[in-house]
Amino acid sequence: MVDHSMQSSSRSPRRWLFGLLVLLVVAGVCWKFWPAGSGHKDAAAKKATAGHTGKAGGMRPGFGGATGPIPVRVAPAVTGDFPLYYKALGTVTALNTINVRSRVAGELVKVAFEEGQMVKAGDLLAEIDPRPYQNALLQAEGTLLQNQAQLKNAQVDVERYRNLFKEDSIAKQTLDTAEALVGQYLGTVKTNQAAVNDAKLNLEFTKIRAPIAGRVGLRQLDVGNLVAANDTTALAIITQTQPISVVFTLPENTLDTVLARYHSGAKLPAEAWDRGDTRIQASGMLQSLDNQIDVTTGTLKFKARYDNRDQSLFPNQFVNVHLLADTLKGVVLAPSAAIQFGTNGTFVYALDGDKKVKIRPLKVGPSDGDNTVITEGLAAGDRVVLEGTDRLKEGSEVEVVNSSEDVPTTPTEHLQGKHAAGKTEPGADDKAKKGE
Repeated sequence: MVDHSMQSSSRSPRRWLFGLLVLLVVAGVCWKFWPAGSGHKDAAAKKATAGHTGKAGGMRPGFGGATGPIPVRVAPAVTGDFPLYYKALGTVTALNTINVRSRVAGELVKVAFEEGQMVKAGDLLAEIDPRPYQNALLQAEGTLLQNQAQLKNAQVDVERYRNLFKEDSIAKQTLDTAEALVGQYLGTVKTNQAAVNDAKLNLEFTKIRAPIAGRVGLRQLDVGNLVAANDTTALAIITQTQPISVVFTLPENTLDTVLARYHSGAKLPAEAWDRGDTRIQASGMLQSLDNQIDVTTGTLKFKARYDNRDQSLFPNQFVNVHLLADTLKGVVLAPSAAIQFGTNGTFVYALDGDKKVKIRPLKVGPSDGDNTVITEGLAAGDRVVLEGTDRLKEGSEVEVVNSSEDVPTTPTEHLQGKHAAGKTEPGADDKAKKGE
């Protein structure tokens, strides 16, 4: 019989030795790798610290604890002429739109135009079967000839009766009756002549002609259709596109300048740009304005006219209108990117000497997106910060990092460059050259 108590006691020392061995292995591994990991972290910390310090050991500008100058880009305020444009969304409208309909009934036997064709006033567009109207004309002319013959016979009788009455051969009543018959035939002949003229007119109406010059739209009826006089379905639609108009609206708070220039007789250029406002399509002039402000929108309607020689504008097309309301002469201009907005109003960071910046409160005027008119707060030549403003405060030390390419041009050159690149208001270079 086996003694289980002795077997259990013999296994206990083995388990204890095995556990001690595992503990020693774990301690050895920790001893080997712990110093290396600690040294790596210290090195990483030193490297991170070195990466944010310069030769003097200070933190790099722009980070917490920065003590060095902040790099910025600057540009000077300049003096120049500023074209004051008002922008609005406009709709192209044809100067005249004509629904061409037949004035007589009949079968459509000819269509003489191509869809989309440019036509002149008087050009043949279509023709109605003329034969019924030719017959009506012949009938009216026959009736006229018959009554003219009767009139002539009555006039001969009157002359004869007058001679007989002078000889006292007939009664006065007979002469009076003959003269009345002449008058009756005269009225009949006039009625017949009117019938002849009406028949000629109807025959002429069988040839449908263009009443105005313009572009013909898509055809509405085909050859062989029966057409009624003044039918609701038009044969064609003609739109006059040369010249053409654009209708747009301006808010009532911008009307003072426009109305003052308009009533003084000045010609206000109005340029039509495409829907994306990236390319000019036509140049024209402000022509007229509405007689009342729309109370629901607070806007006033205007209409500008364009020659449209290249047919770039189509009726019902949406365009962006740039109306040159005025040109501000010799104003101070600053880059719009330098203008800041705070709780105390509009301001810029202007260089105070060469190394520090100072906050300048401003009063600003109109802007074209790239330049802003400064009415108070800056003078020509003052340098303002364009980039790096997020790290600035009053009296911050800065370092100007402009390259030679950042040197601004004169106001006129600046406007010309923007116009050539398609980024500014159209016609600014022409206006600057003319001194408008």
